[in-house]
Parts: sequence; C-alpha cells; structure tokens
Amino acid sequence: MTKLPVTSGVQCVKALEKIGFSIVRQRGSHIIMVREEPRTTVSVPDHKELDRGTLRAIVRQVELSVDEFVALL
Repeated sequence: MTKLPVTSGVQCVKALEKIGFSIVRQRGSHIIMVREEPRTTVSVPDHKELDRGTLRAIVRQVELSVDEFVALL
C-alpha cells in the first residue's frame, strides 16, 4: 500500500476532476465538488497542504484506493 503524498487542495481538486467531479460552489476555503454517477458530494479544503487524515477521508468518500488516487496526481 502506498503512503499518501503531501498534496494541496488545488492538486486534490484537479485529481478529482479527472474522475468526473465538478466544482459546484466554494464557501470560504472549502470547495464543494459533485459527481453525478454515482452521486457523490465531497468537500475539499483549499489549503496549501492537506492533512493526511483529511486526504484519506476524501479518498475514502470518493471510493478510491490510495494507489488509484496517487495515479491521478
């Protein structure tokens, strides 16, 4: 199993856009993204560096493995 890399919120958003997510809105420093099939909503903090726990929760919410997510980066 690959360790989660240190990524920014912008890098995470770009990776999620590759698998069908689109930005719906932004309030403060949180970007809300939605994918239609299967319907999934995820909130990504727009920080310079995401905490590993936060990034792991995002990866879990979008139903990817860590290796799949790293490949998207």
